[in-house]
Amino acid sequence: MFDDVGSVFLVACFSYGLGSIPFGLILTKMAGAGDIRQIGSGNIGATNVLRTGNKKLAIATLICDASKGVAVVWLVGQTTTPTLTALASILVVAGHCFPIWLKFNGGKGVATSLAVMATLDLRLGAVFVFVWLMTAFLSRYSSLSALLAMAACVVAGFGLLDSSMIKIAILLLGGIVWSRHHTNIGRLLSGAETKIGAKKP
Repeated sequence: MFDDVGSVFLVACFSYGLGSIPFGLILTKMAGAGDIRQIGSGNIGATNVLRTGNKKLAIATLICDASKGVAVVWLVGQTTTPTLTALASILVVAGHCFPIWLKFNGGKGVATSLAVMATLDLRLGAVFVFVWLMTAFLSRYSSLSALLAMAACVVAGFGLLDSSMIKIAILLLGGIVWSRHHTNIGRLLSGAETKIGAKKP
């Protein structure tokens, strides 16, 4: 497969389409937990699903959201070029964050981004997990952990990877995730962000 218009179109549709499946919303409704958009922060990701009190449901959401990133990047990476793999990496996360089915208001892209990073290079996945865990342990803020983990992956990606297109993709992924956390950043700066394990007011 080459980087022609048809290939770009197919990769774009596949990546965005799979990424935009709102597993958090689907799973919570199937489990009888209601509309996740009406619970907690209203986000469709695993962190907000956890606020339903169903840990298994949150874990299932996390696995499904991560699996989207793995499936897209692995398949496109195995069958196309680094340029199309970079495109797929961006669009699968963009699909999760801005799904057309939910009026472009989806998740924050953390789990899917982690999966994308790890699939592109396991070392990036290790950097993400290490920074997230250390930050969460020290600060108890999930949002801060995600922000710093993404920033660390962007820096590590520029040092570890060879493909310029993949480096650009990682930089854009960092931008997407940070932009989706703009309200969290405001709460972190004001000291109003909810800590891990604390009930959301």
